[in-house]
Amino acid sequence: MKNVTALILAIFLFSCQGKAQEKKSAKKSYAVEKSDAEWKSQLPSLSYRVLRKAATEYAFSGKYNDNKEEGTYLCLACSTPLYESKHKYDSKSGWPSFDRAIEGNIEYDTDYKLGYKRTELKCNTCGGHLGHSFQDGPRATTGVRHCINSAALNFKPSKENE
Repeated sequence: MKNVTALILAIFLFSCQGKAQEKKSAKKSYAVEKSDAEWKSQLPSLSYRVLRKAATEYAFSGKYNDNKEEGTYLCLACSTPLYESKHKYDSKSGWPSFDRAIEGNIEYDTDYKLGYKRTELKCNTCGGHLGHSFQDGPRATTGVRHCINSAALNFKPSKENE
């Protein structure tokens, strides 16, 4: 009887070691990659925490929340163009909100940090955390809200774009 119990236990333990239990170890590579120490030395403290550690700035505290100028919002870490001002709107959330990004420049990832699934937005060039996407945006356009931390952005006015 002991041999049968041991055999059943062994079969059960080995059957639990399938591909589904293996952790994904492949890290996505980006065009701009730096060590954590390099990012920390090159970015302002809050921007480092937001872009590299996925922190969130306080609502209504970011310098671009009320910005009404025409231009392009760039990734603060690598200067990739991310959003155009014509797609910015006041969501009343306390963070700059856009109904769409510049195509191809945003990475969409899944985030479970609060215990439920959210769509995390990252810069597709350096992997910097920007914010999250929600399905409560303007219905007249995309219905999507990209809720972005000002600390992750730099702004280039249109007159400089010419």
